[in-house]
Amino acid sequence: MSLKGNAIIGQSGGPTSVINSSLAGVIDAAIKSDSIDNVYGMNYGIEGFMNEWLYDLTAQPKEILEGLRETPSSALGSSRLKLQDEHFPKIMEVLKKYDIRYFFLIGGNDTMDTVHRVEAYCKEVGYELKGIGIPKTVDNDLYGTDHTPGFASAARFNALSVMQGGQLARDMKKVDKFVVFQTIGRDAGWLAAAAACGKKKEDDAPHLIYCPERKFNAKEFVEDAKACIEKYGWVSVVVSEGICYEDGTPVSAAVTKDKFNNTEFGAMGGASVALNVHKILREATGERGEFQIIESLNMSAHDRATKSDLQEAFDCGVEAVRLAESGETGFMVTIERVSNSPYQAKVGKTPLSNVAVRAKSMPDDFINERGNFVTEKALEYLKPLVTDLPNYVELQPIFVKK
Repeated sequence: MSLKGNAIIGQSGGPTSVINSSLAGVIDAAIKSDSIDNVYGMNYGIEGFMNEWLYDLTAQPKEILEGLRETPSSALGSSRLKLQDEHFPKIMEVLKKYDIRYFFLIGGNDTMDTVHRVEAYCKEVGYELKGIGIPKTVDNDLYGTDHTPGFASAARFNALSVMQGGQLARDMKKVDKFVVFQTIGRDAGWLAAAAACGKKKEDDAPHLIYCPERKFNAKEFVEDAKACIEKYGWVSVVVSEGICYEDGTPVSAAVTKDKFNNTEFGAMGGASVALNVHKILREATGERGEFQIIESLNMSAHDRATKSDLQEAFDCGVEAVRLAESGETGFMVTIERVSNSPYQAKVGKTPLSNVAVRAKSMPDDFINERGNFVTEKALEYLKPLVTDLPNYVELQPIFVKK
């Protein structure tokens, strides 16, 4: 006989275009469950839970619950509170008060740490609880899963943005000689790498890509950028926010930390990789150029979400409830790739201990030897997730005789 009680769901960390689809999956499956009486939602994550800011999700109108699948960002409200030992008695008090027996959190590395610690604490004190994590992060840096819900849509956003920004930069090359596009990626370059998916021919954007997995050599960068300007008349550069010089200094020059001791880059850290790379190029070439910083825009661009990403996010939510109902606890739902062509995937699971507070970098063979672009192997992994991209045309050089 399965455990009877109520369920709680929370969202943590940065949002994505599809995180609410995972929320919808959990709610849908939990409402249908014979083991779960009521479904509650944490308003602003574990912080809201301790303050008893709880949504009654069972009472939400049907059209609202259905609409979650098409709504970006985090409908429950998010939090980045780092759990301390003194928080656990309060968490236990709230769990008991609302008879919570099923505990679900949707999030990234640090969120999985929260689920892991809460689930472990409940075991320690003898309170029966099923804790399951549902993956989410645009960074794609979670261990144990082929990719994370939210990544594919953010990757598509980047690929389209660099394609379209590249069209503009190419057509304006008589005025501006370079464009620098900065994307999210503190420890991993997955999103920067995805920008290459829209490149159809050699002179298309991007020409250079720099990821945190490799140290940034400013001298080599200037050489490569100048070579592109000489060859194409302009250069498109994509940089991850977390790239560092060879001595470990962030190119952004930011050293601020969040509550999980993660370095904050971009606007969050009050500095910009793109701005500093722009300065390097401006000083080295004497040419004009521009930089583009999307920050969190690709976290909530639902108009660029992929169908497979939305469906996988929903499926992960459903699977979390199925696992918990069947007596499983201490796991994160995963996505396992079955094939690339046609693209197929299925859900699986991995212990939370494999995921919590770890960051999955890109494999070394996904980046070329020079460290300034991705390899064909990386594109084989990325393109099935990004899905089809538009084909833009160029006028043929058929000119009027003078």
